Amino acid sequence: MNRWGNMNTLRNQIFIGFMLIMVMVLTSVGLYAYDKVAAMLRNNAEKHIQQTAVQASGQLDVLLRGIDTLTAQIATSASVQTMLTRMLDGDEITFPERQLLQQDVRKQEAYGTGIRSLELYTTDYQRVLPLTNVSLINRVRPDWIFKADLARGDIVFLGMDPDFPDVVIAMRHVRLIDRSFAHAGYLMVQIDKSYFGLTDAAANASADINLRESLGLLDEQGRIIVSDFQDEQNIAARIGENSDETLTLNDDEYFVVERLSERTGWKIIILTPVASVMEGITVLRTAIIVSVMVGGVLFLILTFILSTMITRPILNLIKAMRGARFGTLKPIPIQTATMEINELGNTYNQMVISLNELIEVVYQKEIIQSRTELKALQAQINPHFLFNTLEAFYWALDEKGDEELAHIVVAMSGLFRYVISRPDEDEWVTVGDEMDHAERYLKIMEMRMLDRLSWRIDADEASRKVPIPKLLVQPLVENAILHGVEQRVGHGTVIVKVKPSEKPGYTRIEVSDDGPGMSDEKLKTLLEALERGQSESEKGKGVGLANVEKRLHLYYDSDTGLIIRSEAGKGTTMAFEIPDELERRT
Repeated sequence: MNRWGNMNTLRNQIFIGFMLIMVMVLTSVGLYAYDKVAAMLRNNAEKHIQQTAVQASGQLDVLLRGIDTLTAQIATSASVQTMLTRMLDGDEITFPERQLLQQDVRKQEAYGTGIRSLELYTTDYQRVLPLTNVSLINRVRPDWIFKADLARGDIVFLGMDPDFPDVVIAMRHVRLIDRSFAHAGYLMVQIDKSYFGLTDAAANASADINLRESLGLLDEQGRIIVSDFQDEQNIAARIGENSDETLTLNDDEYFVVERLSERTGWKIIILTPVASVMEGITVLRTAIIVSVMVGGVLFLILTFILSTMITRPILNLIKAMRGARFGTLKPIPIQTATMEINELGNTYNQMVISLNELIEVVYQKEIIQSRTELKALQAQINPHFLFNTLEAFYWALDEKGDEELAHIVVAMSGLFRYVISRPDEDEWVTVGDEMDHAERYLKIMEMRMLDRLSWRIDADEASRKVPIPKLLVQPLVENAILHGVEQRVGHGTVIVKVKPSEKPGYTRIEVSDDGPGMSDEKLKTLLEALERGQSESEKGKGVGLANVEKRLHLYYDSDTGLIIRSEAGKGTTMAFEIPDELERRT
């Protein structure tokens, strides 16, 4: 299971998935291309074979027309016509006349190719030429003579000469032109088999596609007239028995194409090795297999690189997140151009920055809380003793009739009770509580400063219920008295205002004085010090403006902070805005 879990990674999934898709695509394309191209090659081969048969048939027709023309010229020559006319009329032909006729025929025979001899016979089958006494009936089969009679003057190609196996016999009637084409005899021609050589036609037709074809010419009896077959007799017998498109000879398979000559009834047989036709298909199959293998290797390499590019940033992110368990939160460098991976890295870096800021906020809050608890511990000593003592002062002053001083003691007791909180008390109070505390503080300061201080608190009743951290307003009131009223000559005024902010859902708290104010340069220095978290106060040991600024950022969002307006000679106003409803930050 663990072994499978180690292999079931994103990288392996991408790698295997891409490879399966590649194999299916390349296999489908390869099979489709092989099927289409193989069919095309087979069709081209068949077309070329048929073209070879057409050319061979055409060449055979040309050769036959040459024999036809030559024999027609001889049959219609004046010497032959005159000689046969006299014989038909019963005249006796002398031997010298026959010699002269033979010489005339030989002259015309010289213009033909492939002619071995010409024989001339009378209607009663007696030989006129050559000068031997042989009857036509003894020379050829009666059915051949019958075919010549049926042709009525057209040449008839009869087949192999039974006496001379290398000779082909053709015959035609000799008709007398002056006697209304009356039958006067027979002209038989002996043609060398080599005259019908058709192998050049096969070679020319198959030269373009390198088909190793064999061509043969068979007469009506199935005997081979001419061919380039290796085993003529065996092939001739097998062709006569075979009716399929293919023929197997000596373990070799051949395509068989037959074409019948209408003029002679002979067959042109073309044998094409199946291996020769399929040779291009074999090359194609090899090329496709090699292409698939090369494509597979290249795709394998590219898939490996791609999967590495995708998973490496993710692995770096995993390592960085594992390091976070040990308290190490560091942004990771973005080294990829992939949008999704880049966005993932940026999101993680933003999360790290936010977590570090939150850790810093919690850390600062813990420090402030620890310091506050320490000061409270130092100030407490024995709070019950302090409160009881102040109560005793109050009753003593009240018995003496000094009500003003008694109220001051009560205010001081309330102030101490508000400042010195128990650990189980919530550090959040309402704005009304803060205003009451500021009022007690101002009463005490008014007694201390006699007629130099006057003050006023204007608080909207609805705003008094807004929650606020404890002791957030008193440092501003203390700062207004310390740096405002005490720094001017004569009477001074401090005004605390609480009202709804112009920003919906927020409450604005302002503390203003009519003291000497600050110059632009000093105001700028103060704001820079608050931004750094430092205090510019030179008097007192209160919480200070810097701590107020920090606490606002700790308890609220980073946009909440002190707003300070001051002008030399016209006093200073410090304010902040807090939300009416808030999910407290912890």
